[in-house]
Amino acid sequence: MTATPKGPAINGKHISPPALHTLGLVDYQPTWDAMKRFTADRNSDTRDEIWLVQHPPTYTQGLAGKPEHLLHHTKIPVIKIDRGGQITYHGPGQIVAYLLLDMRRWKINVRELVRLMEQTVISLLEEYGVDAKSRKDAPGVYVDNAK
Repeated sequence: MTATPKGPAINGKHISPPALHTLGLVDYQPTWDAMKRFTADRNSDTRDEIWLVQHPPTYTQGLAGKPEHLLHHTKIPVIKIDRGGQITYHGPGQIVAYLLLDMRRWKINVRELVRLMEQTVISLLEEYGVDAKSRKDAPGVYVDNAK
């Protein structure tokens, strides 16, 4: 039996690092439904998870999105979601990391999580010789001032 590695201690209690799942190419809708189920079913002892996926061509329309934000008629499915943003394209070759984290347990807020994710991507890109930066005025990772 292998022991679960111990993560940082918060209030004297060690937090296990998230379990990493590489799921490959998976449809958006069932993945989104599975994330909602995972979140609804979790309790204070549920280990956090990170799901690495790719999706077949799919557009998501966030809460700020309107059908006219999709500039061209397409056969690519559009899925309405309860997240921010307008229209986002998902497709093969894009690796998406879904972080299913108990943010109260980690004692961070959404803004702090976004900044940590940005810094992680910037550090990874630096290892490949890519100069990337974040901006305080707009979330994201920028290379040559482009997102």
